[in-house]
Amino acid sequence: MAFVTRQFMRSVSSSSTASASAKKIIVKHVTVIGGGLMGAGIAQVAAATGHTVVLVDQTEDILAKSKKGIEESLRKVAKKKFAENLKAGDEFVEKTLSTIATSTDAASVVHSTDLVVEAIVENLKVKNELFKRLDKFAAEHTIFASNTSSLQITSIANATTRQDRFAGLHFFNPVPVMKLVEVIKTPMTSQKTFESLVDFSKALGKHPVSCKDTPGFIVNRLLVPYLMEAIRLYERGDASKEDIDTAMKLGAGYPMGPFELLDYVGLDTTKFIVDGWHEMDAENPLHQPSPSLNKLVAENKFGKKTGEGFYKYK
Repeated sequence: MAFVTRQFMRSVSSSSTASASAKKIIVKHVTVIGGGLMGAGIAQVAAATGHTVVLVDQTEDILAKSKKGIEESLRKVAKKKFAENLKAGDEFVEKTLSTIATSTDAASVVHSTDLVVEAIVENLKVKNELFKRLDKFAAEHTIFASNTSSLQITSIANATTRQDRFAGLHFFNPVPVMKLVEVIKTPMTSQKTFESLVDFSKALGKHPVSCKDTPGFIVNRLLVPYLMEAIRLYERGDASKEDIDTAMKLGAGYPMGPFELLDYVGLDTTKFIVDGWHEMDAENPLHQPSPSLNKLVAENKFGKKTGEGFYKYK
């Protein structure tokens, strides 16, 4: 009887341990790598929803600029959210800013974080080197996520020993405004990790959608070929870019025409995505390079951020 009792207790204990290990991670502490527009935006929404955030980049100057941008963005939010209570708005801004720390040493801050979100340059080698290094310092439970819009999540995850705790978390620009987050599950991503990231996205006030690790995920897989077809229509002389933009806004109900959107997103970003897809699938007509896009990028005319792209900006 004692033997049976011991076996039963071991079984219960084992079941409890398995159940505990299967519990989702409740993300409270977030480390964001990259202080650019995307990284700063992710840090802002995380901090504004009660998460403790550490924003990491290479220099203090970059981080100071990022923090200033976050403050300006928060004040715009506060102006709308607390229109009738300016004091409450100021308190919201100050409280949110107080939960964002900064660092130039990622390895020194990831030991106590629940989630690392990477939003750096779209370069597989650079991302792999970053995650391989952080993998050695991060806690066992820490989830790694990349905000890449074009690279394969699996290829990045393979640089670590935590493929089951690695996924894609693709936000959209501007992060404080755009509600969508694509949660990308690789074949190795555990259900626990996936559900934890879905819950985290909801906690940010976002609407998560799920997608497998396919090139471009959902939005870019459909959007980029559409943008490229608009360029080809223009290159053939079938219609002017102004008329194409007007047609898609008035005929399809889009808020921006394809050339306006290309300039907003960045022509360099679009070219990078198309070049990557073309390299993977050179025969696909949707992934063929564009002479006019290549020319503009070669001339450093990336769109709104440089003052000129398909259109000129003052």
